[in-house]
Amino acid sequence: MKISASIYSNKTKPLDELVKELDSVNVDYIHVDCNDDLKVFDDIKHIRTISKTPIDLHIISAEPEKFYAGIKETATELVTFQFENLKAPLKLPADITCKLGMAIISQTAIEVFEPYKDKFDFILFMTTTPGKSGGVFNKENFRKIRDFKNEFPGKKIHVDGGVTDEVAFVLRNMGVDSVVSGSFLVNTENAIGRVLHQLRSDNITSHTRISDFMITREESPAISTNATFLETLQSIEDYKLGFTNVTDATGKLLGIVSNADVRKGLIKNIKKLEAISVNDLINTNPFKIKDSSTVSEMLSFIKSIKFPILFLPVVDDNNVLQGIVTFNNLIKGE
Repeated sequence: MKISASIYSNKTKPLDELVKELDSVNVDYIHVDCNDDLKVFDDIKHIRTISKTPIDLHIISAEPEKFYAGIKETATELVTFQFENLKAPLKLPADITCKLGMAIISQTAIEVFEPYKDKFDFILFMTTTPGKSGGVFNKENFRKIRDFKNEFPGKKIHVDGGVTDEVAFVLRNMGVDSVVSGSFLVNTENAIGRVLHQLRSDNITSHTRISDFMITREESPAISTNATFLETLQSIEDYKLGFTNVTDATGKLLGIVSNADVRKGLIKNIKKLEAISVNDLINTNPFKIKDSSTVSEMLSFIKSIKFPILFLPVVDDNNVLQGIVTFNNLIKGE
């Protein structure tokens, strides 16, 4: 996951000094917020004279067309437009070839991205109040991020607002491509390099609950013990997570059937394929985690397991299935 440093979040350090420090620790992007002010391109031109780090420009304006010339002149690499400020649909000239994104606040539905999906590369979720530095991440966006990934597969996801080291870990695990960090990264008493390492590390202390960001029960694969072999395979195939949960009529978790369990079941029952049942496949003692557990507790649990795992069922105190957490994106990112 890439880190974009919001340079205007630091009000005390000279621009040159801040940019050079960010360059020295290899930040991925320099994030420049623009609240309807063309003078932003003066800063971008100056940054170009001292840095080769790509510019990540966020434009908040009801007149985005007045910025087109500056975008082309400065060859800005990433440009995001704030949806809520637009008075009419965006019509960008063909010679603007940078990576394009649409920013939305927490209250805006992801469906507004639909008209732009063919030309735009990413969405930017504004997860605090736009324009205010130092806000707290709105956890409703965890669900919106999952919904966007399902609705617009292949489109990248960026996040801006309240990104601390613990939020960054969760977002990285969810497959977010880039986060903007302002106060946490550039307006800190600690060395920027150390804070940047925290944003990229899994060695964190987090009080975020699993229930805040897990894939919910409604989004999770599950079958009963009466499911046929074909229904079991279909559940694994439909959700493309490599496993399915097995629950009873009350929703309690009885176990899981993973790809590995299917292989073992096939080897054992190869001569009676049509007679294979869930009971021939189920792992009745899977690793699982409580929905009330924190990210820190989850990480400690994962590290105690002697082999890599790709997912965990999430249950409540009564062992009722609440959802799942997966680690595919985290493993790819690491």
